Amino acid sequence: MKKINKIFLFILPLFFLTAGAILDLSLQSFKGAIFSGGCGCDTAHADGNFAVSEARAVFLNQEITPPLAALPEKEEGGVLGDVSPDQKWIEIDLSEQKLIAWQGGQKFLESLISSGKWAPTPKGEFNIWGKYRYIKMSGGSKELHTYYYLPNVPYTMFFYKDFGLHGTYWHNNFGQPMSHGCVNLPTLVAEKLFYWTTPTLPLGKNYVLASEENPGTKVVIHD
Repeated sequence: MKKINKIFLFILPLFFLTAGAILDLSLQSFKGAIFSGGCGCDTAHADGNFAVSEARAVFLNQEITPPLAALPEKEEGGVLGDVSPDQKWIEIDLSEQKLIAWQGGQKFLESLISSGKWAPTPKGEFNIWGKYRYIKMSGGSKELHTYYYLPNVPYTMFFYKDFGLHGTYWHNNFGQPMSHGCVNLPTLVAEKLFYWTTPTLPLGKNYVLASEENPGTKVVIHD
């Protein structure tokens, strides 16, 4: 009997240690599913091209129809506007769910947005580091009903890690937070910004990265 008690006293602490480790890992996974943000893009392998084979999309665990054909491309290259690139900047007001693009002290455009609901949109001052005409986004959690798989997201402008401004085909609820941290825009607004901002997209290319010679437009995000 004493031998059994000794074995029990030896095993009991191991049991609690194992259970604690499993619980900690579960909590970390749960927190990661809730608080990790961004678009979930593989920018290292993205080329900005329209993926014609993608005929299925998912938003919040619900299947939706993605774009089945590429949008018409603009013939002209370069950036639209009459002022120099360093006079352009984008302001995003999270409290009002609004974006204003400024050029030389005047508004270029203004639009409602949808910022982060399931993960926060980062606040601060950034610069666009890359632009992709089309890109695939995926992430969220099937268990929490926040899973998304969104191919061919149009006119994406990344400003911090994989957080970006981009067009939206899976909802039309602008003015309310609806994203996993990115800034959802009406697609026509995203298109205008895509060609107005820098880095300038070279003719014949579907993506571009910022450089010293081709820097990115400033993006300021605040409450």
